[in-house]
Amino acid sequence: MTEHKFFQIDAFAEKAMAGGPAAVMPMDAFPAAEVMQAIAAENNLAETAFIVAKGGGAFDLRWFTPALEVPLCGHATLASAHALYAHLGFDGPEIGFDTKSGRLTVKRLGDGRLEMDFPAQPPRVVPMLEELVDAVGARPQELTAGPYLMAIFASPDEIIALKPDLVKVNQIAGEATGGRGNLICAASGAGWKGGSFDVVSRFFAPGSGIPEDPATGSAHCIIAPFFSDRMGKAELNCFQAYPGRGAHITTRLAGERVKLIGRARTVIEGVFRL
Repeated sequence: MTEHKFFQIDAFAEKAMAGGPAAVMPMDAFPAAEVMQAIAAENNLAETAFIVAKGGGAFDLRWFTPALEVPLCGHATLASAHALYAHLGFDGPEIGFDTKSGRLTVKRLGDGRLEMDFPAQPPRVVPMLEELVDAVGARPQELTAGPYLMAIFASPDEIIALKPDLVKVNQIAGEATGGRGNLICAASGAGWKGGSFDVVSRFFAPGSGIPEDPATGSAHCIIAPFFSDRMGKAELNCFQAYPGRGAHITTRLAGERVKLIGRARTVIEGVFRL
């Protein structure tokens, strides 16, 4: 039997039991992929992050949902950085994570928030899909495609009321993007809750084995360039409106990169025995 440190961390969270929960497990070396997949299924969170130290402030990082390994995950990266800074003794100016999406960096800001550097993924506008209108039960104003399909709605209230058919969403979004069948639903936050947020969104991820994700950094790599261009501002205050939780994600567009900024909270710390 082997023992491994285990942290459950709420990422992009202003308080405990908000944002997106992720499991973080530091390892001496990655076990076999099927073992990591079984651990992620056991944890049954949107993502489990596995980190392996390389020295010099660099770490290998892989992410697994309960169903599959994914190439990019923002909230579990933020959670991994939080674990290193808060629990594992890292005190360097910047963490470098080597991943299937290349080198991702995270640094701690003066106010305690964490800032991640991710690739921006601007979507392209595509024709409206009537089958998607039927699947989500509402008509978006506009439709875009990138790594994920993104539907733009008139108001946050429309997004909050959505109850999509996720089987249909999986098929439609997968065919439209040539990738996983995941869907961002987003709207300008102007005038909503006193105008506190620039963008409000939800992320339905049946293609990744997750009905709805509470906090999705990779989705904001698409949201940021689209809405920054439309609104004429580099920095956006975003809210991901998962029912009962809610994630606060600040984005800052910097050329072909996007900074994803937020806080994290540790809610469980323990040992995982294999």
